[in-house]
Amino acid sequence: MPKFSSRSLEIFHGTCRSLSYLGLGEVPYGDKLVYVPDFYPGEAGEISIDYKRNGQFFGSVRSLEKPSSNRIPSLCPYFGTCGGCLFQDYSYAAELQHKQRLIQNQLHRLAGVDVDVLPTLGMEEPLHYRNKIQTHFGLSSTMKPTLGFYRQGSHEVISISDCRIQDQRAKPILETVLQLVSELRIPVYREEKKQGYLRHFLIRTSWKKEEILAVLVTKQKDFPYKTEFVSRFRAALPQVTTLVQSIRKQDDNVILGDQEEILYGPGYIEDELCGLTFRISAKSFYQTNPLMTEVLYQTAISFADLTGEEVVLDAYSGIGTIGLLAAKHAKKVLSVESVPEAVKDAKENAERNGIHHFEEVVDDATHYLQQMAARKALLDVLFMDPPRKGSTPEFLEAAKQLRPKRIIYVSCGPSSLARDIKLLLDIYQIEMVQPVDLFPRTEHVETVVLLQLKV
Repeated sequence: MPKFSSRSLEIFHGTCRSLSYLGLGEVPYGDKLVYVPDFYPGEAGEISIDYKRNGQFFGSVRSLEKPSSNRIPSLCPYFGTCGGCLFQDYSYAAELQHKQRLIQNQLHRLAGVDVDVLPTLGMEEPLHYRNKIQTHFGLSSTMKPTLGFYRQGSHEVISISDCRIQDQRAKPILETVLQLVSELRIPVYREEKKQGYLRHFLIRTSWKKEEILAVLVTKQKDFPYKTEFVSRFRAALPQVTTLVQSIRKQDDNVILGDQEEILYGPGYIEDELCGLTFRISAKSFYQTNPLMTEVLYQTAISFADLTGEEVVLDAYSGIGTIGLLAAKHAKKVLSVESVPEAVKDAKENAERNGIHHFEEVVDDATHYLQQMAARKALLDVLFMDPPRKGSTPEFLEAAKQLRPKRIIYVSCGPSSLARDIKLLLDIYQIEMVQPVDLFPRTEHVETVVLLQLKV
């Protein structure tokens, strides 16, 4: 079982009453509430309090005395060590129910509303769904190169090539990359010493096409045996259709750099979603679970109830997925995104799909919406799909000034969703709330909310 620390502040017998929004078991202990990973509602056992952070107590299970009927054997050998998953040993049906309750609780607690949240839409088999695999280079205890994921709660790299939630096509690619790096003795980046060349390795796979994009993130543009590495990589991995080098010179935790070099191939891949073709480059935002992304976007489009006469805005649009899908049913679609590379992809996607009543803009979503409000522009339907931290009060105020008939909020952060919705409830009412599980076996969940302008 996962443990935060071997040093315990206190030890007690406790029972899990519920799961927190981060998927941790909530265990009452006197006047304390202790958050414990891998401890599910109804379970009882011996708990250690390991540390206190920001006024909250975190612990671990020393011995499980009463397991939940929803506990199942984990088939992942890295579960509890790798920090990528939370629910590998919890039934998927119970996980979906938890995510439904989570949305309901956050809307009640942070927005002050009690609404019926629909059951979470999930996968038939929550396996091998991730089309984006982000791994890190490191060194083992014997100073050999490793490539994998961070150990839970640290930046120590655990070599993992076979992950139960990533696309299975990643496994031979990761194994080959590690073999090449070891054979060529290319120094990996050492975070503590700010030395070395190879930092991260990313894979993006196409769901509907046999295309794979690989991204090698390096400290500098040039590194030892670069030409030989690329040559041997290409020969050993013909399934990888393009390889891009991303240069991140800054000593920070940001993954991708500002400078890119295409080492071979076109520098992007294409995928199909809901009948449209999309171009995906290294920096493009594209949902990581394509099967459930179709469910998510179809839900969002159905909530919009478009008739073909509406002016639609797709805010925080990424490569334009929602806006391009809405364009099939709308009079005009505006798409705003702050990342230039993503907007370039959106333009290519519009042309590739023959969609001409679609306008792409490089701008901050808040700034753009404020400009629309200032000139009293016409807007019938607003789609907003902000990052996990949510939108801004200024964006929401501009939205209220524009008064679109419907706002469809697509969220990946239940807390920020509830916080933002609260600011809209003076003139909008919640009509539908639909959780969609794009991230099985993790604490994350997407939600589509339909807000209707009050008469």
